[in-house]
This record gives sequence, structure tokens and C-alpha cells, in this order.
Amino acid sequence: MSLPPDAPARRSGTDLGEHLSLLRRRWLLFLGLTLAGGTTGLALLRLTPPAYTATTQVLVAAVGTQEQGNQVTNRQREPLNLDTEAQVAQSAVVAARAAKLLHAPVLAPVEVSVPPNSAVLSISVTAAAPEAAAAQSRAYAEAYLANRTAGAQAAIALQQRAMLAKLRQVNSGLDAVTKELEGLRKGTAAHTLAAHRQSVLNRQTYSLTLKYDTLKTTTVTPGSVISEAVPPGAPSSPSLPLYLGTGLMLGLLLGSAAATVRDRLDTRLRTPADVERLTGLPVIAALPGAPSAVATGPATAAEVVHDLASTVIAACPGKRLLVRAVPTGHGVSPVAGSLAASTSLSVLDGSDVGDLARADAAVLVVGLGRATSEQVAAVVHHLGRQHVPVLGVVTSVPEPGAPAPEQAVPARPSTPLGKLVAGAEQVSISGSGSTSASTSEPGYGYGSASGSGVTSETTPMQAVSHPPGRPS
Repeated sequence: MSLPPDAPARRSGTDLGEHLSLLRRRWLLFLGLTLAGGTTGLALLRLTPPAYTATTQVLVAAVGTQEQGNQVTNRQREPLNLDTEAQVAQSAVVAARAAKLLHAPVLAPVEVSVPPNSAVLSISVTAAAPEAAAAQSRAYAEAYLANRTAGAQAAIALQQRAMLAKLRQVNSGLDAVTKELEGLRKGTAAHTLAAHRQSVLNRQTYSLTLKYDTLKTTTVTPGSVISEAVPPGAPSSPSLPLYLGTGLMLGLLLGSAAATVRDRLDTRLRTPADVERLTGLPVIAALPGAPSAVATGPATAAEVVHDLASTVIAACPGKRLLVRAVPTGHGVSPVAGSLAASTSLSVLDGSDVGDLARADAAVLVVGLGRATSEQVAAVVHHLGRQHVPVLGVVTSVPEPGAPAPEQAVPARPSTPLGKLVAGAEQVSISGSGSTSASTSEPGYGYGSASGSGVTSETTPMQAVSHPPGRPS
């Protein structure tokens, strides 16, 4: 029987849910930058001057001279090389001819495209005014056709001169052979050879004459304009979808990057989810954050205390539980008093110097909005050096207007009597063998308890029964 394969390790940052959770946490920054990108795109759209594009379509025809051609196939059905003609239409020679036609020093750049499997050139010009774009497009088309006509006529004229020179040479040879035949006797070998040369020269003369006449009668047709450029009614640029889409895309990218960086740099714990995500510690209870929440919902507060006590009893490996606040001085007494009243554990609040040495486990009380992950990590590291495991985190929201951590009331120094009493775990404070623990901390009212649930370790300084600075 083969063992099942191990589950693949989960890498941080590769889960889509993590990215969506990050965007939910930083949605305000993400949405703000996205809207800023879209607004910037619209602003650039308004600031960019409009441009108009006019197009003239020219049907290119063969001029009857030697030209660069394509091999005619199923995919290429035109013998003319239109790619070469497109480059000619964009050349400086054609641009100079077009500027001369419009009596302008310089024209806007031209763009020439070739539709597939066609002998058509699309000559487009973009200008600031629609009339100027149409006029320049027509000028480029006329200049291209004129340049093609001039080139074809020059090539034909050159061929005519070559044919005429060759014809004159052949006629001179024919005259010489004819005079030679007059002095030769028929039937001789010399007469036969001269007659053969005369026949060859006659055929050459006839062929050259035909070619020369063909060149003289050749009509040069470079092409024709099949679609005149007209002034466009709407600008071709700027484009609203292009500018707005580009701005939104850049805003999305910047928003995602800023949200990621902000999330990595911000270590303040604001929600219980932040505590578990940044510290790795489980949140075992979330206390109500204001007095009104407890006053109007006692059942909810009782349920929170009950679940907290159950979790602590099940997880604590010993009988002594240390409650630590992060930051220091935040909400220790209410939580310690509630645990002391609801469980049989010896609850230590850390006010005595020996609490850390006696503790078997610890619970952290984290003030949301005040504590950072670095502070929690420092406390966990300190407890780990003393071999005190952390059972979990209890989160609470400070009451509005409460003093900052650095202004919290300092822990009351221990007294010699407290130290002596704290040495024996089962020594009772009162003669009746029971102690009482209650809290009157503002913002919490989780109740009071008396009986065997609180040992002497909870009472040396009365830190649980009575907060520092309050009369018993």
C-alpha cells in the first residue's frame, strides 16, 4: 500500500485570495489611485490638440517598362511589388513634389499602407485641420503618380535611344553587305556568305524597328486615384478609449503596487484578522470595545467571557496563567479579573516580579489600533526565552479618549507582604478560605467572582481584584 503524496507547500503571495484580501484591506488607496489614473487620462485627452486624418486611395498600374515584380501565386495575385511602391510614395522626392504642388515649404509626414492582395495604395496624412489633411493627401497622391510617370517616361526614352543606336549600327552593316554583293559573282562561296549576312541583318533591322516603334507608341499609365481625400468630419486623435483605458490601467498598476507596499510597511494591528495575519497567533477572543457595547449587550459579553475561559482551560498546560498587555498597560485588569472569576486557574497580571517565572502559559491582550506586530513579536520572543508558551491573543478596542500606552497608569510596585503571600500558592487571604476578584475598569464589566477559583497568586497586590490607583 503506497502512501498518499505530500500536499504541495503553499507559497505566500501565490494565492489569488491573498491578493483580493490585500485589495480589500487597502481598497481606499487602490480605488483612489485608479480614479486618479482615469482622471489624468481624461485631462490629457482635453489638453491634447485634435488631429485629422485624410486618406487617398491610388490604383497602381503597370507602365510597360522593366519593373520590380512579384511572383504571382495564390496568396500574391498582383505582379507589381506594392511594398516597393509604398516606399517610393513615402520618399523625399515625392514629398518635395507634393510641397511644390501646394506651394508649401514642408508637409506633414505621410503614411502609406497596402491592403492585402491588392494593387491599391492608401495614402494618409494627419494634420491639425481637416482641409489641410485632405489637401496634403491629394498632393501626395498626385506627386506619386507624377513621379511614377516621369520615371516610366525616362526609362522608355532611354530604351528608345538604345534601340535607335543599335538600329543605326545594323543599317550600316547592311549597307556594307549590299555593296559587297554587287561585286561578287553569283554561285561563288563569297557571294553565298554575303547573301547570308544580308539576310541576318535584314531580320535584325526588322526586329529593332518593331521594338523602336513599340516604344514610341507606348502610353504611360502609372495609375489613377480611385478615392479622393475629403476633409474628415471628426478628429482621428486623441481617442477617448485609448486615453481613458491607458489612464485606468496605469492607475490600476500604481494602485496595486502602492497597496502592496503600504500593506507591507504598515504593521499596526487594527482588526483581529490583522493580528492573525501579521503575528501568526490565534485570536481566541475579541472583547467589545466600548462601555455601551457591554451595557447594551450583556449576553454577548458573557458569551465572549465563557468562550475565552473554555479556550484557556483547555489549552493551558498548568495552573498559572500570565496575562500580558500589548502595548504595556492596556486592558490587563479586566481580562485577568474575568479569567480569575470564570476559571480555577491562578491568574497573574505581571505586576509582581515573580509572575513571569511562575507562569505556565500566557495570554496576550492586544489593543487594536495601538499595538504593532513588532511589539507583539517582541513580547512573544521575551516569553519564549522564559519557556512560557502563548495560548493566543485577546483583542480589545480602546475607549475613545483613553490615555495612550505611554500615558497608562503604571503597575503598582509590589509590597513585601505581597511577596511573602505570593510564595505559597495555596495560602488564603481571608480567614474564610475564599477570595474575591472583581473589576471596575471603565469600559469593561465582565463580572466578579469569589470562592476557590482564585488562588493566592492572584491577590498579592490585588491587581486583579482592584485596578491600580482604585480603592478596594
